[in-house]
Amino acid sequence: MFFELSEQQTMIRNMVRELAEKEIAPKAAELDRNEEFPDEAIKRLAELGILGAIIPEKYGGPGLDTVTYAMMIMEISRACASTGVVTSVHNSLCSWPIMYYGSEEQKDKYLPILARGDRIGAFAATEPDAGSDLGSLSTVAELNGDNYIINGTKTFITSGPRAGIVIVFAVTDRSKGTKGISAFIVESSYKGYKVGSIFEKIGIHASLTSELIFEDMPVPKENLLGKEGDGFKIAMATLDGGRIGIASQAVGIAQAALEESIKYSQARHQFGKPISSFQAIQWMLAEMATKIDAARLLTYQAAIRKDQGARISKEAAMAKLYASETAVEATNNAIQIHGGYGYTREYPVERLYRDARITTIYEGTSEVQKMVIASSLLR
Repeated sequence: MFFELSEQQTMIRNMVRELAEKEIAPKAAELDRNEEFPDEAIKRLAELGILGAIIPEKYGGPGLDTVTYAMMIMEISRACASTGVVTSVHNSLCSWPIMYYGSEEQKDKYLPILARGDRIGAFAATEPDAGSDLGSLSTVAELNGDNYIINGTKTFITSGPRAGIVIVFAVTDRSKGTKGISAFIVESSYKGYKVGSIFEKIGIHASLTSELIFEDMPVPKENLLGKEGDGFKIAMATLDGGRIGIASQAVGIAQAALEESIKYSQARHQFGKPISSFQAIQWMLAEMATKIDAARLLTYQAAIRKDQGARISKEAAMAKLYASETAVEATNNAIQIHGGYGYTREYPVERLYRDARITTIYEGTSEVQKMVIASSLLR
């Protein structure tokens, strides 16, 4: 399949690339060192409609297609992976389920807020004892009059300390297994909502990650997303789309590693000539470029199928698996090409290396992606 960006997509890519290079990339290292949330970048992305990229015009967003959205995440992540994942989660994991499963009242209330970036979106499924196995959730929601009372702890929540609107998954009927899980739209202002531990991580330092603790938290029953028992279905469908976002993040990180490696190998001289003239370096660059292009095309393929309304579990898993593993390999090779300098903070490849590693873990580990792919092949 031959793929080429449309004129509009190319224009949007160039706009986002210019923004990323001029305003996001120059501050990425400092934000990483200080573990500081990228407030300025997020504000600019909101002003340009990128935080509401997939939200229809009716609700205040530009209503862009998934391919364009994926391309935007690639460009942002190429400059700063932390800003990339904040943008991805806001769109894919918070806005999308409200768009797809929300009532008209819920869409009218929350999508314009998310499109404007007035509040940051998050997705709260993982718990201390429930990661890949969402069927073992311990967070519970009990209907009491006009409210559901939610109790439980979520962990590894991207943007947790800054989130204002969170999609929360809780058990409403333990006897029904995964069909007893429900989804809720939760506001951080609700009584009983608390940010727990903020994690110190290897990478994506500017993307703050925390626990969220709910203690007798009342959630209006009109904030039930879908119907009772729809939570597992909503989570799985949302994660399919979310994996396109993480694959895009991984492609952006890997592309940055390749570009830094080309630049350094042409500037660094040994034995009287640039190290880019050595076959060992050339082969590493060639393999990096080939795999990055393959990862990009797998990601676009999943995005195209999503826009067509097709089931994308296999395609999204393939894209996320291949792109994330490619990002780890590409950043590892980038450090090797940079030699001793690659192991220092003088060059950005050490940050790219640290940032790449998480892409093989969140929104489903590489092993989970293989399970999803195999399940699709064998059913």
